Amino acid sequence: MKKTWTLLLFYPIFSFGQVNFQSSDLPIVTITTPNGQPIPDEPKITAQMKVIDNGPGQINHLTDPPNGYDGFIGIERRGSSSQDLSDKKPFAVETRDANGDDLDVPLLGMPAEADWVFIAPFNDKSLVRDAFTLELARRIMAWAPRSRFVEVVLNGDYQGIYLVTEKIKRGKDRVDISKLTETDIAGDDLTGGYIIKMDKTTGSQTDGWTSPYPAQAGSWQSTYYQYHYPKADDIQPAQRQYIEDWMTAFEDLMASSEFADSVNGYPKYLDVQSFVDFVIINELTKNVDAYRLSTFFYKDKDSKDARLHAGPVWDFNIAMGNANYCNGDSYMGWAMDFNDECIQDNWIIHFWWQQLWDDPAFRQRLVTRWHELRSDLFKTERITGLVDSLVDVVAQSQARNWQRWPVLNVWVWPNAFCCGPYQQHVNYLKDWLINRLEWMDGRMVVLNAGVYDVNQYFKTELYPNPSDDDLNFRCYVRRSEQVSVKVYDAAGRFVHFLQMPTPPKNGTNVYNWQHSLKQGFYFYTVHLNGRVESNGKFVVK
Repeated sequence: MKKTWTLLLFYPIFSFGQVNFQSSDLPIVTITTPNGQPIPDEPKITAQMKVIDNGPGQINHLTDPPNGYDGFIGIERRGSSSQDLSDKKPFAVETRDANGDDLDVPLLGMPAEADWVFIAPFNDKSLVRDAFTLELARRIMAWAPRSRFVEVVLNGDYQGIYLVTEKIKRGKDRVDISKLTETDIAGDDLTGGYIIKMDKTTGSQTDGWTSPYPAQAGSWQSTYYQYHYPKADDIQPAQRQYIEDWMTAFEDLMASSEFADSVNGYPKYLDVQSFVDFVIINELTKNVDAYRLSTFFYKDKDSKDARLHAGPVWDFNIAMGNANYCNGDSYMGWAMDFNDECIQDNWIIHFWWQQLWDDPAFRQRLVTRWHELRSDLFKTERITGLVDSLVDVVAQSQARNWQRWPVLNVWVWPNAFCCGPYQQHVNYLKDWLINRLEWMDGRMVVLNAGVYDVNQYFKTELYPNPSDDDLNFRCYVRRSEQVSVKVYDAAGRFVHFLQMPTPPKNGTNVYNWQHSLKQGFYFYTVHLNGRVESNGKFVVK
């Protein structure tokens, strides 16, 4: 948000508590840096990590021998707002051998890998928003990061509850796409795999390109695509050019009148089902960052799958009613409508998301998938039951966490619900989800807002002509298009500008204008998203 510095100026100073920590029903992770060195934002420093995990139902003692891991790591702080606005820092951790090379280990029972993320729940006072959403996504999407709750001790200082998750990266047990090497610079080998993202450029080493299209017609904001895999240091010039050209060709299509064509439109470029599920996860949680930040995509080799996939999903600590800006607290409204709520934000939703959202075929798939999920995996009792199961996991440890970080009764950016005991924060989350499910059930009934058929298109018509003080403009437009009209007198002088409201549906829309023009002869031009669509003349009697 543009007001970050203002928020920092007013961020409360907390009196953090000390905890006599000896044992836990969660795995215990101890991290020791050389001489107690503070962990920097970057680069990673070498440290020692031990994991004590005696298994389900067992108590882990700080004095127990490490049985989950005992070795070297590279560690740095990670994140953007999450590390700037909290003394409880999230970390990026890389398990290493004695030579400092990556060491794949099955940390906390997850598939063997070297890269891990330690999420630090702080402004999410339920502690479970990220774990809840990642579990939902794992149930319906190709892959989402696995996660485990732990308690962390850093240089002898108890740090509270962390959520250890798999990092989003390419791999057979993560984003399972083809490996790109420095020699893959031509033919089918060049076409994949890639992981790109839309995100802030703070919090990690970034490189990428700016979309040639504004975030939406007439906006000052731009959209920046970042290379996630291969990393910016590893990606070859030919690979950079390929994925940028591929995405630009997709954007060219989405900016054209043929974007929804069933053969040559977006289904040719996108794995539509992955986008449907991505939208459902972000809409159910009403993620205030959805579609614009922490938004990932991946593409494999053409010979395996030539389409772009949405996901994996990431970062939901300020979703589900936990953001007090841009209507993020309300269980009503679509996350996809963020641009209507916060058009002056630095990061707004890129234009082609709205094109996709407005296509009747996409909406029909969205509605069908929603009803399918609500009949089984997303039943209300299963949703609330998942929250309860995760809360049970942290039931004993949460008291220590809030003793260390006593903010349950203190406003923390960007809380919409501030204060109360832990259970009240859990109840707020569950009530919000129940209301959200019911609201979405109702809205799905009317979500498909008409059909735009290019074969039915006609240029805007004006009637009656001649007129008295009442004119109608009959247009054939998409719901995402902005309609405006400029009126000139007989001498060609500009006399009036009309900005029509957003079209309520795809297809035919009629706008009424009760004017106060003098008698005479007038010209007009109709603009769609700033381009001239039609023109004509009329007479006022």
